[in-house]
Amino acid sequence: MDPLRDAGTAGPLDTAFSSGQDPSTPPVVAPPWPRRKFHNRVWLHTALLLATIWSTWLVAGWSYAVTVIAILGAHELGHYFACRYYDVDASLPYFLPFPLGFFGTLGAVIRIREPIATKRMLFDIGIAGPIAGFVVLVPALFIGIAVSEIVPIDGTGIWFGEPLLIKAAAYLLWGPLPANHTLGMSAVAYAAWFGMLATALNLFPVGQLDGGHIAYAVLGRRSTYVTLAMVVVAAALCFVSPNWIVWTVMMIVMLIVVGPRHPQTFDEDVPLDARRRALAAFAVFMFAVCFTPVPIEFLVNP
Repeated sequence: MDPLRDAGTAGPLDTAFSSGQDPSTPPVVAPPWPRRKFHNRVWLHTALLLATIWSTWLVAGWSYAVTVIAILGAHELGHYFACRYYDVDASLPYFLPFPLGFFGTLGAVIRIREPIATKRMLFDIGIAGPIAGFVVLVPALFIGIAVSEIVPIDGTGIWFGEPLLIKAAAYLLWGPLPANHTLGMSAVAYAAWFGMLATALNLFPVGQLDGGHIAYAVLGRRSTYVTLAMVVVAAALCFVSPNWIVWTVMMIVMLIVVGPRHPQTFDEDVPLDARRRALAAFAVFMFAVCFTPVPIEFLVNP
């Protein structure tokens, strides 16, 4: 119910006919009601969150579920609060449950409902999510690796690729592992591994992904060449591991739908300041330490 309409105030589709204007003249339509910013269907966000807690609990229990929700939630809330800071209308996070998969979730997203005016705003909103998620996943990873166990490699089962960050954490906490042994990841380490995969995928400098926003803010219109180059790289990765086929197809579809060029800001040719360029280098670092060329491999004894 709209109290202004009920009080008799003209609405957006009310014409001047109601006030006695000559009907032979074209109707004058009143401007639409302004949309209230940061308005959310809280029930929907809550339901999706609870469903994702349930679906991730099914996969690996409470420690996994809580850690995954914390990492994904930090990432999306980083974007959300950056939007609030710049008064750019955005939704609360939509968590995406997926009980049939390895991870119990497809991640989380927010919806930005209005254009972002400047490169500085775009950069800050784009990088806030990966940094916030990284701040949560790094301690989770070290805790998870600390409570993991050294197990023999038997040549069968599911093998999860080891990003540089996992290799570093394992070496610092366990030292060199015995020959033919590896770490059997705890549920918390498994959640951190998924957080690293999500971070690396989001930091691909393509289109509307976080990395695409960062690349455009740094490079302006030249970021289009980076986008096209990364699609080629993703296609090449399909020959390294079939894991990348779905991701490559998704990126190509995204570029077909929205185009390869990032939406422009009015200051496209204005360079970023040194502090933000340093943060962009840190984004490259996060991508490098979270990326693995073969995320999942199914091992079978010959």
